[in-house]
Amino acid sequence: MMVSERTLKWALSLYPPLLFQRIWVRKFHKGFRGVDVKISNSFLNRNYNGSIFGGTIYAATDPFYAILFDQLMQRKGYKCRVWLKSASIQYIKPGMSALYFTITITDEMIAEAEKALTETGKFVKAYPMELYNKQGELCATVMNEVYLRNKYPNENKRVAI
Repeated sequence: MMVSERTLKWALSLYPPLLFQRIWVRKFHKGFRGVDVKISNSFLNRNYNGSIFGGTIYAATDPFYAILFDQLMQRKGYKCRVWLKSASIQYIKPGMSALYFTITITDEMIAEAEKALTETGKFVKAYPMELYNKQGELCATVMNEVYLRNKYPNENKRVAI
């Protein structure tokens, strides 16, 4: 489903799995070319050391590449399934304060996905993310592997095959 940047920002910010983990979509960039996200350190997501629970950090990075690619491909007329195929995370420094990350989708990334969808019907690629604290210190790095494939004719299922 295609939605506006503002509608999706509020839908995700109020979506209980993100809301209760204190994951806040600050904004989607114009045309879904990126997203800015904040993870607050709160009693709802704090571990026994006082830092943000690692699962919260992992959850915060989970949906955004897939959402951005889905919205971008729909706007280009593609009918495809998009999901996160795999992810890995490296915790570098405890998130004692809020953490922030930005994802940007470039023209080259879109062109690469379009070419693969046109030639082979699917696209799989891993993209990096970096999460920083208020002081600008790197706290975690994440690799998200995105999977896109063309829908089959008359496909109604909502899960990827």
